[in-house]
Amino acid sequence: GAAMAEVRPLRVLALHGYRQSARRLHQRTGALRKALRGRAELVAIDAPHRLPAGAEDDPDGDDPPRGWWFSGPGTFEAGEAAAAPAGLEESLSAVAAALAEHGPFDGLLGFSQGAALAAMVCALRARGDPRFPVAFAVLVAAFASRAPAHGHFYREPIALPTLHVVGDTDAVIAAPLSRELAQCFVEPVVLSHPGGHFIPAAAAQKKAYLEFLERFCPGQGQ
Repeated sequence: GAAMAEVRPLRVLALHGYRQSARRLHQRTGALRKALRGRAELVAIDAPHRLPAGAEDDPDGDDPPRGWWFSGPGTFEAGEAAAAPAGLEESLSAVAAALAEHGPFDGLLGFSQGAALAAMVCALRARGDPRFPVAFAVLVAAFASRAPAHGHFYREPIALPTLHVVGDTDAVIAAPLSRELAQCFVEPVVLSHPGGHFIPAAAAQKKAYLEFLERFCPGQGQ
């Protein structure tokens, strides 16, 4: 057949973890970005909520830690069934704005709380929410929110292709929490690695990321 036209890389909106920022996520995904070069490019955004300064934070830093939602006043615990979670709507709006203003994007990549947020976006997308035109998500160290107010995201199987990356020795988000979330999806792909709470990019994971991303063409999300 005719030679394939040069295909642009997939564009992936990246959502950082709690206490991180876009810049910190960028710094920690160097190996992943290199592994995906030519196939997918990551564009990270900041969560809208700044966290109260902690003892270990640089008070003069230009890169304050951020979060996507809180389980208590200025705090977050993934295992907490928060009675009054705060801040999620602003974060969904921030993701919608980034997709509209910096798009087109093809998919999402989330880490930790950012992956939990990305899973919620997947649920809204699967229900036809027009704010979130994405075709897939890569969810690293993800979990389902325990807040009863967020339970609606998980009530029906989420029909969007997802790759769930699970660290067998993750001490922050235990592997069973990530596996439990994966069960909320239709035909999830689960990639286990022996490490902890980070985004792995060794040869075995690189192969799995590329195999998953091969299913998608640029522009499918729209």
